[in-house]
Amino acid sequence: MKAVVYRQPSPIENPESLIDLEVPAPKPTGRELLVKVEAISVNPVDVKVRARVDPSGQAKILGWDAAGTVLAVGPDATLFKPGDEVFYAGALERPGSYAEQQLVDERIVGRKPKSSSFAEAAALPLTSITAWELLFDRLRVTRGKPADAGSVLILGGAGGVGSIAIQLARRLTGLKVIATASRPETQAWVRELGAHHVVDHSKPWAQQVKALVPHGVEYVLGLTHTENHFDEIVEVLAPQGALALIDDPAQPLPINKLKGKSASIHWELMFTRARYQTPDMIAQHHLLNEVADLVDAGLLRTTLKTNMGPINAANLKRAHAVIESGRSMGKVVLSGF
Repeated sequence: MKAVVYRQPSPIENPESLIDLEVPAPKPTGRELLVKVEAISVNPVDVKVRARVDPSGQAKILGWDAAGTVLAVGPDATLFKPGDEVFYAGALERPGSYAEQQLVDERIVGRKPKSSSFAEAAALPLTSITAWELLFDRLRVTRGKPADAGSVLILGGAGGVGSIAIQLARRLTGLKVIATASRPETQAWVRELGAHHVVDHSKPWAQQVKALVPHGVEYVLGLTHTENHFDEIVEVLAPQGALALIDDPAQPLPINKLKGKSASIHWELMFTRARYQTPDMIAQHHLLNEVADLVDAGLLRTTLKTNMGPINAANLKRAHAVIESGRSMGKVVLSGF
């Protein structure tokens, strides 16, 4: 089968950074599904692994977002059957979705939204899982719309996770949603997704937020460059508030500054359940099915912004370059081989 691989860490400009390769097709065992990959999307994790993780000359298949059709199931699989259309984000330690066929544990797979194309669906899994777990598992935000729900600040609202978090917070909670974006087009995008207020994070922004919520925000989602924003996060966080983050700060965070407000800090990595085979691993299956229901009900929309064409090394290099630029909006998707 066709696949796109890398053999050693290198800049995306390197001709060997990503290469097309024929590899053997896998076979499902246990609770695995064998999926024909119809579309994929590219995430920052793809770029980070390609640039930093050395596979010691082995052909490593990247990719942690896909939508496709089930071709076969393992002997212990019960949730899906051949012919079912699915979407998922996969597991960090396993071969990824830059391939015509992929094995994935059914417990982290959801049914593809009926109203979405494969490309539209492929934009959703990783960011939906991350945003959902941030809000409802890590921060334990209450679903529903009580009058005193408080507010959430989403730093980097136009990115992949931010684009979903805005929608989930606006549609499923009573939180006042404040998102940051610095360019006219990204500011328009986050407003379109449902942000009540938009703040420019390219300028000192704490006073902008405090003008909107003088008492401070109850929740902060730190999605990018948290180390650069940390002092302002501490300033705008309400007493007994909570910060949840997903990025990899370039320097240690001075978390002792949160002590005076009795504030909490939470990490989110959507691969944790699959990596450790946690007892609640199937929660991601249920989560993705609920996301599909929300999409089909018109309450949640795909965040696909750019389709770069067929899945091959040349197009994936272009996609990686866009992600590395730090100026992507929504999700970058590729479709078909």
